[in-house]
Amino acid sequence: MDPCPFVRLIIESLALKLPTVTKPAGSSGVHPSNPPCYANLKFSNFPTQTALVPLSTTISTDLSPPDTTNNSAGFHLDPTTLHRLYGKPVTMKVSVFSGRIGTSCGVTSRKLLGEVRIKIDISNGAQVKPVVYQNGWMKLGDENGKPGSKIHVMVRSEPDPRFVFQFGGEPECSPVVFQIQGNIRQPVFSCKFSPDRNNRSRSLPSDFSVNNRGWMRTFSGDGLKPGKERKGWMIIIYDLSGSAVAAASMITPFVASPGSDRVSRSNPGAWLILQPNGVSVSSWKPWGRLEAWRERGHVDGLGYKFELITHSGLTSGIPIAEGTMNVKKGGRFCIDNAIKDSAFNSLSPIRGFVMGANVEGEGKVSKPTVQVAVKHVTCIADAALFVALSAAIDLSMDACRMFSQKLRKEFNIDEQDSFS
Repeated sequence: MDPCPFVRLIIESLALKLPTVTKPAGSSGVHPSNPPCYANLKFSNFPTQTALVPLSTTISTDLSPPDTTNNSAGFHLDPTTLHRLYGKPVTMKVSVFSGRIGTSCGVTSRKLLGEVRIKIDISNGAQVKPVVYQNGWMKLGDENGKPGSKIHVMVRSEPDPRFVFQFGGEPECSPVVFQIQGNIRQPVFSCKFSPDRNNRSRSLPSDFSVNNRGWMRTFSGDGLKPGKERKGWMIIIYDLSGSAVAAASMITPFVASPGSDRVSRSNPGAWLILQPNGVSVSSWKPWGRLEAWRERGHVDGLGYKFELITHSGLTSGIPIAEGTMNVKKGGRFCIDNAIKDSAFNSLSPIRGFVMGANVEGEGKVSKPTVQVAVKHVTCIADAALFVALSAAIDLSMDACRMFSQKLRKEFNIDEQDSFS
C-alpha cells in the first residue's frame, strides 16, 4: 500500500510578553493583563483555531525562548490542499485577545491586544522533511500602535503521510472498502455486517465472561419494553484473500434509559474492536473498546469514548479519545494527541495523529473515509483495525437513534423481534 502525502502545520511555543505598567496611586495593583489571553489562528480556508497564550513573566531577550508555553495547535494539509498552496505564499494571521473565549449571554467580553502575520510558503520539500517558518518573538502591533507587546510563536511543518480508505457504501450494507490515492480507488477490504443478537456468544472467547467493570452486561430480565434495546451487531473486516483481519462487536447493548427513548451517558452501549489471536480462524482478542451514548444539551450530540486494551487484560484500558459530534450534521472521530489539548495526553502512549474518520449525520447516507498515519501501520491487519473502529463509530450513530424511530431494513433481523 502506498500512502498519500499529508503535511501537518504546527503552531506552538506561544507566549505573550507585555510592557511594564506603572501602578497608579491608590490602585489595587492588579495588572490589566491578568485576564486570560488567547490567540485566534487563521490560515487559508481552514476554520479559525483558538489557542491559549500564557504570559511570560521573566526578563528575556528577543533570542531567548519564553519561560512558559502552551500546548500546540495546527492544521492538517491534505494532498488537494498541498497542490492548491504549492508555490503560493499564504499569510497566517495570529490575533491575540484578552478576556473570555467565546460569548456570554450573546455578549463578547474580549479585547484585541494585537496581531502578527506570518508568511507560509509550502513547497514539495515539506512533504519529505520538517520546515520551520517562524521561531521567535514578534512585535504585537495593534490599531493603537502601543509599543512593547510581543508574542513568541513557532510555526513549523512536518511530513505526516497517511493511508486513506473509503467505504463503498454504508457499513451496515456490507460494502467493499477502497484505498484512495489521488484518483485511484483500489479495493483492499470487504465487510460483513450482521445484526444477529446471537453474534456475541458465537464470536467472543469464553474468558470475556469476566466482568468486574461492566465490559459485558446483559439485560435479560430487566423488564425492558419491546424496542428498547439494540444488541448483537457485528461487522467483520476481510482482506482480499477472504481472511478475517479485524472486527467490531457490540458487547454492551444500546439500551434506552428508564422513562426515555435515548441511550444515556450513565449507561452507554459499547463495542470491542477485535483482532485475530492466531489460534483459530474464529478466535479473537480485544484491541480497543468504544463506548457511545446520546448527549443532552443545547445541541443534540453523539458522545463517545475510546480506549486501548493493554496486555494486563480488559480491566486496564487506556483512554485515548473522547468527544461529542453533532447528531444532525455529523462530525469527525479523531485520535490525535498532538494538536488538541487533551486530558488523556499524560496517560496515553500515543503521540501525534493516529487516525481520523468522518461520520455523517443521522439519517444521511454515510460512506466513511478513514485516514490512518503510516507510522501506526506495519501490516494490512493494522489498517483493518482502524477501519473496524470507524465502522463502529458510524454504526453507533444508528444505535443511538431515539428508540421511537425505527432503523432501516439492514438492522431488521434484530428489530423485527423487538418491534413485533
